[in-house]
Amino acid sequence: MSIGMDIRVDDLRGPAIARLLQEHLQSMALHSPPESVHALDLAALRKPDITFWCAWQDAALLGCGALKELDPFHGEIKSMRTASAHLRRGVATRMLAHILEEAGRRSYRRLSLETGSAEAFAPARSLYARLGFRQCGPFATYVEDAHSMFMTKEL
Repeated sequence: MSIGMDIRVDDLRGPAIARLLQEHLQSMALHSPPESVHALDLAALRKPDITFWCAWQDAALLGCGALKELDPFHGEIKSMRTASAHLRRGVATRMLAHILEEAGRRSYRRLSLETGSAEAFAPARSLYARLGFRQCGPFATYVEDAHSMFMTKEL
């Protein structure tokens, strides 16, 4: 079931987003060894090469996602997370579509991401594949890692 939502740039200062990102980091640590966790904390997400969005429905935080500029033609999806209470309601699909639109506005030629290879990440991998992402090798500063899967989409 898809729900109405407002996706907007977020300054990462509110308590709701701090809680959601803490949940995100804890989940990554639960399913991947420390050296394979590439999720960013609040400070790292505030860097100028990253745009961060939250999806809201009234006062409820539904999820988040970010776009990091790797170079003028290549972006990386970061911090995709749906709040537990809103899973399987289209939040991640809408956020990913929003990020893809923004990548197009920026004239990126390619959009890439790193996600986990464990079964817990299967829904995320399925979403990315459904929207045209294909498995690839490491990009940017990543290295080959059995706990990571790298995906990319030509735009």
